[in-house]
Amino acid sequence: MSEHDVVRRFFRVQGIVQGVGFRPFVARTARGLGLVGHVENTTRGVEVEVQGSARQVEAFRRTLLERPPPMARILAVHEEPRPARPEAGFEIRASREDPVAAAVVPPDIATCPACLQELFDPADRRHGYPFLNCTDCGPRYTIIAALPYDRTRTSMAGFAMCDRCRAEYEDPDSRRFHAQPNACPECGPSLSLLDDQGSVLAGDPLDGAVETIRRAGVLAVLGLGGFHLVCDPFCEAAVAELRRRKHRPAKPFALMVPDLAAARDLARVPPEAEALLTGPEAPIVLVPARPEAGLAPSVAPGQDRVGLFLPYTPLHHLLFRRGGFRALVMTSGNRSDEPILASWDEARDRLAGVADRHLVHDRPILHRVDDSVTKTTARGPILIRRARGYAPAPIPLANPSGRVLLGLGAELANTFCVVRGDFAYPGPHVGDLKNIEVEQGYRRGIRHLLDLLRVEPQVVARDLHPGYRSSRYAQTWAARGAAVVEVQHHEAHAAAVMAEHAAWDRDALVLTLDGLGYGTDGTLWGGEILAGRPGAYRRVGHLARVPQPGGDRAAREPWRMAASHLRRAMGAAWVRLDLPCFADLSPVLRDGLERMMERGVNAPATSSCGRLFDAAAAILGFRGAMSYSAQAPMELEALAARAAGPAPAYPDGEVRREGEAWVLDPAPLVRALADEAAAGGDVPRAALGFHRALARLFARGAEAAAGTEEVGEVFLAGGCLQNAVFLELLCGELERRGLAPRLPRLLPPNDGAISYGQCAWAAARLGGVTP
Repeated sequence: MSEHDVVRRFFRVQGIVQGVGFRPFVARTARGLGLVGHVENTTRGVEVEVQGSARQVEAFRRTLLERPPPMARILAVHEEPRPARPEAGFEIRASREDPVAAAVVPPDIATCPACLQELFDPADRRHGYPFLNCTDCGPRYTIIAALPYDRTRTSMAGFAMCDRCRAEYEDPDSRRFHAQPNACPECGPSLSLLDDQGSVLAGDPLDGAVETIRRAGVLAVLGLGGFHLVCDPFCEAAVAELRRRKHRPAKPFALMVPDLAAARDLARVPPEAEALLTGPEAPIVLVPARPEAGLAPSVAPGQDRVGLFLPYTPLHHLLFRRGGFRALVMTSGNRSDEPILASWDEARDRLAGVADRHLVHDRPILHRVDDSVTKTTARGPILIRRARGYAPAPIPLANPSGRVLLGLGAELANTFCVVRGDFAYPGPHVGDLKNIEVEQGYRRGIRHLLDLLRVEPQVVARDLHPGYRSSRYAQTWAARGAAVVEVQHHEAHAAAVMAEHAAWDRDALVLTLDGLGYGTDGTLWGGEILAGRPGAYRRVGHLARVPQPGGDRAAREPWRMAASHLRRAMGAAWVRLDLPCFADLSPVLRDGLERMMERGVNAPATSSCGRLFDAAAAILGFRGAMSYSAQAPMELEALAARAAGPAPAYPDGEVRREGEAWVLDPAPLVRALADEAAAGGDVPRAALGFHRALARLFARGAEAAAGTEEVGEVFLAGGCLQNAVFLELLCGELERRGLAPRLPRLLPPNDGAISYGQCAWAAARLGGVTP
């Protein structure tokens, strides 16, 4: 065929290709090359037909694949020839319904530079308008009711566009062509400032909001995915009062800063953190704080890091410009452990007595979404919470089963995940399902994602723990005819990280280090070495088991695990130790705790790595109960990061073979740590010494298991890998032993990846990929 012969070609493009200016891009490219045809949104994706010479069509194909719009993410392209036919011009057609949905819900996108320039241009008609946006930025997931992504299917349906906005919306050469939230001051959402009774306050809402912050008050701001609570981070009285009202005594607050210069004033911001801060996802980034920055002590007590993020909506930018703030506390708008609030009707009751003023708008939020969180490490950034800006963007997942899968996640840091075809759609961070309102939001979120994707689950994967609310929810789906599979918690962790790396065709080791997972032997796991691949793992190593006295209470009171590990290290003599963590325990209580562990009464056996970190934190001085999850280990990490000078050379423990598994016994390390604490040693250096020795112990265990399993890769998963000090030491120790560490990048190492891992495990097992 000659390059001048007329050919016609069909393309179906799947991925994030709706709501990001993809159709205008296609039309401009086709017209620029002299092609005829059409482009349209469907529930399967964006479908294109182009016709012209072979050379023209090939040039179009290269541009389509190699230079899509900046916010687009192409995940799959189906191509096929079509018969040529007479046609004039290139048309952008209206969206079309399709019996099979394959479109991808785009996440919310931070304000783009072009919109930001308009926001502060006095000559622009959108000057100072808090809700401007275009196809390169603005709300997406939070306003979508259904696909395909058109205005009538969003919460903007109630705002009729004025003539000028309509002209932009219908102009293929405008960057607001089919920008569904398109609006201006004449026709779009508006701001109001309310008092704590809901009465509208006179004057400019932004001026009143700024005044509230300057007077050391607490401001509730209704933003993109829900409310934030805002105050001055340099005013200790304001921050302490917010803590009191929010019932959040110690968990660190995130700070929004106006720009990178302000971020650098408050913290050490490496290049990878700058890239994250300024990227379209605009997550919170945990970076090392500058002690001299002058932040109120209550912003992040006991921590060496601070969570920073940049303004990601026009409203945020206006608030900073109007107030001239260097930084603002910007924390989720709820009381502790409750779901984030997304409307004034909710906030009226749930934030009563928390906020002094409420800066609200009238654009409905259909899906509440929390801020995403990342953390810088020497091994690159890792996700801590995947939410706004990331979810529900899909992640590739080989699914040879061909079935629609639903992963229900775990109990804490819950997410859910739907798999359709060869793509997984992890929903945004939900939170802890122990709260009934959170569980209700979790169920609504699952239903909505299934509706958007137009699927019903054929297989539902749940955690092995029968008591989790997510596990009980699986019964609802079983009653509807879905098959339910149980996936052990740490096998889900392992499957998640291996599936992310597409490691389906080889066996490897996985270190799964976290706080709690119900094991196949009825004990509580958490310091595990698994061997195999998704759907087929064997437990080949673990931390030595110790009692968890008090059951779940031990996860909140680190002194209990200190007693347990010290008992293993030195027997009943632990009851006579003079350590600060035991100072409030009477001799009677100590003896009672010893009998509880001796008899195994309310003291289940555990191999948890997280509980070992709890014990070390208590031995080195953490007293009482934790006020938020992982508080003691986080403060232990902060101590280690502050260490000046070399760490003590503690023994790491014993690695021995017991039956079919390698057992890693940290008793010598725990004993040495207690000796250091009793002698009044340097606590930061002792904390670093513990991290270094524990990393060495796990690396030795992995080396032993790698020898018997004949593998050279070690994948890492579990919440303990959020500890940047431990992560770097562990990777270094593995590499020194010739083992290649593989880390999660697309999903968090914590339980936020469990639902994806459950789906990966089920896909491999049901699809016959694993034995």
